[in-house]
Amino acid sequence: MEPGGARYDPPQGGFSFENCLRNTSIEVNASDLGLQPPKARKTGTTIAGVIYKDGVILGADRRATNDMVVADKNCAKIHYITDNIYCCGAGVAADAEYVTNLLSSNLAVHAMSTKRQPRVCTATRMLKQLLFRYQGHIGASIIIGGIDIRGPHLTSVHPHGSTDVNLYTALGSGASAAIAVLEDSYKPNMEMEEAKKLVKDAITAGIMCDLGSGSGVDLCVITQEGAQVLRGYTQTETKGQRFSSYRYKRGTTAVLGETVTHFDVVEENIQLMDMD
Repeated sequence: MEPGGARYDPPQGGFSFENCLRNTSIEVNASDLGLQPPKARKTGTTIAGVIYKDGVILGADRRATNDMVVADKNCAKIHYITDNIYCCGAGVAADAEYVTNLLSSNLAVHAMSTKRQPRVCTATRMLKQLLFRYQGHIGASIIIGGIDIRGPHLTSVHPHGSTDVNLYTALGSGASAAIAVLEDSYKPNMEMEEAKKLVKDAITAGIMCDLGSGSGVDLCVITQEGAQVLRGYTQTETKGQRFSSYRYKRGTTAVLGETVTHFDVVEENIQLMDMD
């Protein structure tokens, strides 16, 4: 009930920005009390995708970071949506995992109700509406790739809900280096092996130019026959081999001076407590 006894009817349908207004109010009140709101952490990821002759190839690195700490060296950033649609996630790992699982569930229900294979544009519309509703508070940048009755499709979806439809694209903190490789070497109607090498080179460029990306490259090849996820397609960083012993003989480094300090030993007496 509203003040005065009026009945409150929640809005039916449309967008709700109540969480955004709440977050703004919390930030204002926190600043009045001298409290600092939490700041966004730096994230690190390189994801990319290309459309080639027979389908779509997606690629991602395998490093997950927590601020400046490498939290996981074998993180799976290529997510299943449907049998003909996959996506790569960059940004906050929990947000990317949540929205892709929700999208996969909604598309499965949609496919059962329509008795048709989901289309890539349907997945894109569902995802962009979800992200736009939260006005960027869900920190997930997604590349959706798939093939349907209208052929192969590749779409990049940004955290605020804006989308781009491209023949090739890259997102994440290493996207600048990756997109440079794609723009330099992409050609229409590429063969599969040539396209796989291009995506691998683009992700590797992002790894080499971004400290938040690393540990290797994963690929996903999507064709009319199905999808194949290639985990551990390449290993960019390997542990170095020790070629010699680094133990030095006593006396190798000259002693320039020596100082001896004597300390007085203090005796310590322990008194037992009477427990009776």
